Amino acid sequence: MNDISKQNIETLVKLQEAETQIVRLRAVLEKVEKKKGKLSGQLKQFGNALEENKENLLSAGAACRDIEMEIQIVDDRIIKSNEKLRMVKTNKEYQLFLREVDDNKKRKDALETELLEYLDEKEKMEEIVQESEKEFLLLKDQIEAEQKDIEKKSKDDRELLDEYLAQQKDIGKNIDPSLMTRFVKISKMNKGLAVVKVRKEVCMGCFMNIPPQLYIEVQRGDSLILCPQCSRILYYEQSV
Repeated sequence: MNDISKQNIETLVKLQEAETQIVRLRAVLEKVEKKKGKLSGQLKQFGNALEENKENLLSAGAACRDIEMEIQIVDDRIIKSNEKLRMVKTNKEYQLFLREVDDNKKRKDALETELLEYLDEKEKMEEIVQESEKEFLLLKDQIEAEQKDIEKKSKDDRELLDEYLAQQKDIGKNIDPSLMTRFVKISKMNKGLAVVKVRKEVCMGCFMNIPPQLYIEVQRGDSLILCPQCSRILYYEQSV
C-alpha cells in the first residue's frame, strides 16, 4: 500500500473506464477481421479450385494437340508405306510394307479412339470451367459486398477506439509514471482489468471477499490497495 490522493484514484478509475472500452472494441474489431479473413479464405479456396479446373482444361487441350500431331505423323507413314508398296519388286518387300501399313493403321485407330476420349474430357472441362467462372464471379461480388458491409458497420467502432485511445493517452499524462507503469502491468496480468470496485467487502474483479480492515482502507481512498487474491487496484464507489 502506498499513500495516494483520492484524485489519483479517480484518475485511475477513468483510465480503467477507457481501458475497458479499448479492450472491448479491440475484441469486436478482431472478430470483424476474422470474419473478413474467413470470407477471403472462402473466395481464395474457390479461386484455387477454378485455377485447378483451368489447368486440367489446358492439360486436356495439350493432350489433344499431341495426339493430333501423332496421328498426322502416322498418316504420313501410311502414305509413304503405300508409295513404297507400289514400287516393291519382291513379295517379301511387299509383305513387309503391307504389315507396316497395317500396323500404322491400327496405331491410328487407337490414337483416334484416345483422341475422342480426350476431346470428350476437354468438352466436359470447358463446361466445368465456364460454370466455375460464373460461380466465382457471383461469389466474389457477394463476398466483396459482405466485406464492405462489415467494414461500414465497424467504422463507428474504429472511430470510437481511436477516441478512447486518445482519451487514455490524455488521462495517462495526469498520472505519476511509476503508477502508470503499475497500472499497465496489472492490466496485462488481468486482460485489461486493472482497477475494480469493492462492493460489500467483495472484489468485483475476482469476486472474492477481502478482509474487513482492508475494506475500510479502500473506502478511505487515500492509499493504493491491491486485492489480495487477484492483485487488481481496488476502489470504493459510494452507492447513490
